[in-house]
Amino acid sequence: MAKVILICGKICSGKSWYARSIREQERAVILSTDEVTYDLIDNEQGEKYNVFAQRVNRYLRKKAAEIARAGCNVILDWGFWTKENRAEITTYFAERNVPVEWHYIDVDDATWEKNIQARNARIEAGEGGSDFFVDEGLRQKVLGLFETPAREEMDVWHRVGE
Repeated sequence: MAKVILICGKICSGKSWYARSIREQERAVILSTDEVTYDLIDNEQGEKYNVFAQRVNRYLRKKAAEIARAGCNVILDWGFWTKENRAEITTYFAERNVPVEWHYIDVDDATWEKNIQARNARIEAGEGGSDFFVDEGLRQKVLGLFETPAREEMDVWHRVGE
């Protein structure tokens, strides 16, 4: 049976780039919440965005299991910021007998800052696609929510930067 690759990392760590870089070698389909919300609502839901994104995540995880059972690997490019979120989705796939493989994108602070600046510049130039502008509020939200996984939680630990 195919597997679901779960990519964990904070915003601007390089998850989407990494997902695209392993897509061919894994012969996988990428499912991205950011891509779906951008295509459907241009990331414009205001206060209801988080509720909408949670619904998209539930739908995509259901589709990921279905695609994997059909024989194709799937990459979920979501972030999985909290230990609770990682445990919940691991259980979800285990209950459906779908193998998972966890990949963590470990980005150093200097590279993270460069990534944020590059993303914001692309967005300001009208070339940001589904990316969100990372202002100080979003940066602080991420830093407050993100729980770095323990090494034993991850199958692949991908270091970015220094």
